[in-house]
Amino acid sequence: MASPTPPTDAELTRGAQAGDTSALGLLLARHQAPMRAVALSLLGCGPDAEDAVQDAALTALRRIGDVRDPAAVGAWLRAIVRNAARMRLRDARETPGLDGLGELRPGEHGPSYPERLIDRHAMRDWIWDAVEELPPQQRLVLMLRHFSGITSYQEIAAVCEVPLGTVRSRLSQARAKMAQVLMTTAEQAHADASALAEESRHEAVATLAAAERGALPPEISELWPAEAEMVGRFGTPEGRIHPGPVMRRVLDKGVRQQVRHVVASSDITIWEMDVTNPADSADPCPPTLAWLMFRRDRRVRSLRVVFPGATA
Repeated sequence: MASPTPPTDAELTRGAQAGDTSALGLLLARHQAPMRAVALSLLGCGPDAEDAVQDAALTALRRIGDVRDPAAVGAWLRAIVRNAARMRLRDARETPGLDGLGELRPGEHGPSYPERLIDRHAMRDWIWDAVEELPPQQRLVLMLRHFSGITSYQEIAAVCEVPLGTVRSRLSQARAKMAQVLMTTAEQAHADASALAEESRHEAVATLAAAERGALPPEISELWPAEAEMVGRFGTPEGRIHPGPVMRRVLDKGVRQQVRHVVASSDITIWEMDVTNPADSADPCPPTLAWLMFRRDRRVRSLRVVFPGATA
């Protein structure tokens, strides 16, 4: 009996665009060698070339629906690698590692445009299951770099309080692990990642509204146990500070926040906020900030407030 004819690039691409994760996995595996060859030709042997290939694979996950000529998907993948490699050759300020992520920044196309794009490509749950497989430190840098507005290596290093080289190392490890997991889980069933993000968004809105009223309802206050603490610029070396009084002080200054974008995994949550200051404020808060929370069983263990673009 003759062996079945392998699917063409066009067939795999159309399948991936229809939401078939196994088709996209096969497509990336088929073109991995020519993608790596492009990266090596521009960057030479080394971790930068591997990073460019991994970035391109993640970009393909998010943008496979953009392919207009399914038969030419190989050229499209190589072009993404070429763009990723060229970004690494630039010495200017770091740009987001996913090709085209600047077009997907939260707030520019609505509060959750990146998630809607992934929904459209039916790849969201596959991606987020793979994200959950990463160790927490790697998951954090990848979530910041690829799914939040805190994208530069310098900003991520400041948020995580680690050297720049550590950020690069963790991102490289995270991308490699992601590529491995994605290739081996394409045909598995995946949890609904949107439910977690939507739940977190509702929690963020309810937390801000309740804080303005002066009292958190039980369903919100139980997420902020007595052992929760502020860390970073609003923490103190003298002892533990609960986030509640800090929220109160900010509100008393007339500062108001509105949820702009939410990124959520099982134990790391990022709430990005737009900030409004009172007109007569002598010391205004920056126009955007982010709440970076580490959780256990949904309850917040620590909260770090960070200001994108500020390195202090």
